[in-house]
Amino acid sequence: MNQDWEDRVTAAWGTFDDYAEEDAADFRAVIDALVAELPEDSPLRPFEQACAWDSTGHSDKAVPLYLEALARGLDGYKGRRAKIQLSSSLRNIGRAEDGVKLLTPELDGPSDELDDAVRACLALCLSSLGRDREGLSLVLGALAPHLPRYQRSMANYARALVEPTD
Repeated sequence: MNQDWEDRVTAAWGTFDDYAEEDAADFRAVIDALVAELPEDSPLRPFEQACAWDSTGHSDKAVPLYLEALARGLDGYKGRRAKIQLSSSLRNIGRAEDGVKLLTPELDGPSDELDDAVRACLALCLSSLGRDREGLSLVLGALAPHLPRYQRSMANYARALVEPTD
């Protein structure tokens, strides 16, 4: 859309914590009003609505909207956000394997500030599938660069969790 619209969406999300749980529908109405300003075929429409449903505890309603946003061509930073959030929602509704399939290619994609979120959500999906060592390896690997010390040790431990043993 345009910067004014983006600023208003950002401002709306900035008020999210001001809404009590029982006021979730009111928050979704704010997002719905904003997306109504977008062209009918805009991928941002279902994306923002998915985010609102997801953030108010309705992963089941968010999943089809994330899928629609991606099918409409949502890409770049918001496309990556959609994949992360979709994988989390898929996990929440018992489809963790689909979340793993969606996020695994993101490990080899262009790096950005969402890299750690990719690994964290992928780790949760893996854990839901009983693949805890793989999940822990991802989390330790993501954490290691942020540590003031022991970066190399933690990165090695992360690799050792998934390397075959002799």
